[in-house]
Amino acid sequence: MSKVECLAMILAGGKGSRLGVLTKNVAKPAVLFGAKYRIIDFTLSNCRNSGISTVGILTQYQPLELNWYIGNGSSWDLDSEGGGTFVLPPYMNDKDSSNWYQGTADAIYQNLNFLDMIDPQYVVVLSGDHIYSMDYGTMLAFHKKHHAKATVSTLRVPLSEAPRFGIMNADNNFRIVEFEEKPARPKSDLASMGIYIFDKETLKKYLVEDAARRDSDHDFGKNIIPKMLADGVPVFAYPFDGYWKDVGTFESLWQANMDLLSDNPPISLNDPAWRIYSGNQSLPPHYVGPQGSMVSSLAGEGAVILGRVMHSVIFYGVQIEEGAEVTDSVIMPGAVIEKGAVVDHAILGERCRVKAGAAVRGKVGSIRVYGNDSVVAPAEDDVPAAASGKGAK
Repeated sequence: MSKVECLAMILAGGKGSRLGVLTKNVAKPAVLFGAKYRIIDFTLSNCRNSGISTVGILTQYQPLELNWYIGNGSSWDLDSEGGGTFVLPPYMNDKDSSNWYQGTADAIYQNLNFLDMIDPQYVVVLSGDHIYSMDYGTMLAFHKKHHAKATVSTLRVPLSEAPRFGIMNADNNFRIVEFEEKPARPKSDLASMGIYIFDKETLKKYLVEDAARRDSDHDFGKNIIPKMLADGVPVFAYPFDGYWKDVGTFESLWQANMDLLSDNPPISLNDPAWRIYSGNQSLPPHYVGPQGSMVSSLAGEGAVILGRVMHSVIFYGVQIEEGAEVTDSVIMPGAVIEKGAVVDHAILGERCRVKAGAAVRGKVGSIRVYGNDSVVAPAEDDVPAAASGKGAK
């Protein structure tokens, strides 16, 4: 393998517990998004578009569907002879027979042999469960310009939301002088995006030191970055001003899908210079029948729309029968909305069926969610969601 300047390591083993029924059988990065994609498509596409051709993908929770989906990386043109996509699950070694990844830093530490095999000059550590478009090459140029040993991508957030993030305090030259992990009283609105670039040798040194500490959470935000700052290592904050969303809750996942539904969406799926790639289904085009209609919506391949769809995201293979109405909703593959049914402000999982005459009604701040293979019968929307016993939120 030829010398690699920059290796990407994607943390894709998250359980996504706040997504409840949607991550019962799949890891969060494999959750469906935007009528034809999965969440991890955005990080993989960013790597491909940024010219990073060697990618390690660290999986753990419910990895089967994610591993199948990624395959050899060909859908993202990441199967080149000079690079490649490597799926890196936890594995047994001679020291520990049950060595699950214990934190973000530990996941990379357990794959130091892979880093040594690839031997890059720089390592970019990424999350596989965010929706955004970003040129990592521009961030790497920033890293080099400032002679940084570590660079953290940052985003301005409302102060009211800052306690949810790792918060940076930086000087006028972007050098980080203080880091606070989810502070109750944040001093800044500069939030970590969980995207890091490290010089490889610096990263190795701190990962090895951290692994030896029994009191560590083995986490980049909680342990590695604060230790670097305490040692006076030059760590810089890269300012990112584009669209970025952590789709870790039902509401944020729904909102990110709704963000796609405008003439000028905050993140574009149509930019020929920055394509979002995916493992496409081999299905016929979607069909809108003579009594059907679609307004401000997206529809995947193979969808059959005989009813009305307004401001919604419809995945491949969905059937919406005559007289059915879908508004402000996300309908995942294989779902069926029968005649006269109503779905409003909802997320319906794969193969979910809303029976004729049934109604699913949520609202902003209280999205109705049903898991895979759920069946919604008439009048069920009068039953509290938690009591329905059919995968409801």
